[in-house]
Amino acid sequence: MSDTQAQFSVLRQTADPDVIDAMERLIADGHDRELNRINLLDFSGRTGLDQEKVISGFLHASRLGLFDMSWNVLCPGCGGVLDHHASLKSLRHDDYNCALCACGYEASVDELVEVAFTVSPRVRHIAAHEPNSLPIWEYFRQMFWSSGIDFDEKTLSTLINEVTLEGLELPPGEKALLSLNLPNEFVIVFEPVTHSAHFFAVDGEPTTERQQFSIAFNKLQAPTGTSTMRPGPLRLSLENQADVRVLPSVWIAGDPLHKLLGKRKPILTAKRMLSNQTFRDVFRADNLNVDQRLKITALTFLFTDLKGSTALYERVGDLVAFDLVRAHFHALLDIIASEHGAVVKTIGDAVMATFIKPEHALSAGLRMRAAMKKLNAERGKEDLIVKIGIHEGPCLAVMLNERQDYFGQTVNIAARVQSLSTSQEIHLTQPVMESPEVAGILDRAAIKPIQKEAALRGIADKLVVYEIP
Repeated sequence: MSDTQAQFSVLRQTADPDVIDAMERLIADGHDRELNRINLLDFSGRTGLDQEKVISGFLHASRLGLFDMSWNVLCPGCGGVLDHHASLKSLRHDDYNCALCACGYEASVDELVEVAFTVSPRVRHIAAHEPNSLPIWEYFRQMFWSSGIDFDEKTLSTLINEVTLEGLELPPGEKALLSLNLPNEFVIVFEPVTHSAHFFAVDGEPTTERQQFSIAFNKLQAPTGTSTMRPGPLRLSLENQADVRVLPSVWIAGDPLHKLLGKRKPILTAKRMLSNQTFRDVFRADNLNVDQRLKITALTFLFTDLKGSTALYERVGDLVAFDLVRAHFHALLDIIASEHGAVVKTIGDAVMATFIKPEHALSAGLRMRAAMKKLNAERGKEDLIVKIGIHEGPCLAVMLNERQDYFGQTVNIAARVQSLSTSQEIHLTQPVMESPEVAGILDRAAIKPIQKEAALRGIADKLVVYEIP
């Protein structure tokens, strides 16, 4: 049995068999480019497999060494990969700049960091394992643009035939001289390896006189510059001062390019990965460095607490109470995972969980309440009363006590909102209630939330909250 077969044999013990079968077919029959920076949401859609099972399967496969996981910092404007990391620990705190868009961005993990998977060279060697040998247009398709750009053969044809005036490979230390005829449109000279660009604002009366311009490529990340040119002939001198091959291309920044960049598909974001239970379990020690503070602009927190647990131990004894509390935890944790959430930590009899969307948190809360009623009905007593609070807002992803955790006022408010519950009711905050999907869940369940103001400990102003009776 080969090493790869042995790894797949181990993988079958932890991952969904249909996902593994699809994974094996991809490795055996897929085109090279299909095995580079695999977009798991796209893979799920094409195979008809459940997204969560696909993500879990590839995470386990990555841990076994079948795939390499990468965290790619994206430009929201053009979808280009500004930087890529083998671990989230390498993500920088400072801004990332896109030369093509002439903009800087802070690497928020909400939408600007994608998680993609590439087959390991030990399993199958593909062209992208040696990116500097990729043909120019395959480099753009596979290395510069993210897995969120819908880059098919038609898109590639548009790039080559409608957007590009000239494109070439320029080895280290070499020069090239291009003769171009500038149209009366905005023109970009873009180089993806050094991620540099120069803009030509082409304007005015056409000229027959040859214009001259020189550009040198290196790794200094010089600011994008703009020069004014007239429509007509241009002699463009290019020099590669870098120690790697560069791929300068001259593009017309018109509608075809904008349409190309607008063809997007959903991606697996770092935010979603950080709230994935399998990732938290399998890559527990590989999430963040202790000094990292990653901003998340919106995350939903659910806090629970078991009411009167101390009295419960007093009333029924340690052994019975322990079994009850354990059954309560088992039910809650299963529900959180099935509703696309992740447990951040348990504190005594309390649970802190995160969800990407507020409707998932509310669905989890309603199911938790039903599960406690079922457990109580089985015993003929009302011993298990779970208080639940849900809040959404910005936060920081951090490492605390060797565990990925979250910090900020959003977390504080979510914990305090939970404390408002006295029985089996759930309390939601205004940001959660503003979600149309949350309103839809409540309407379908014929639940009428009760609006009220609440003073929360440690929070200066009163908060509008909604009780789900």
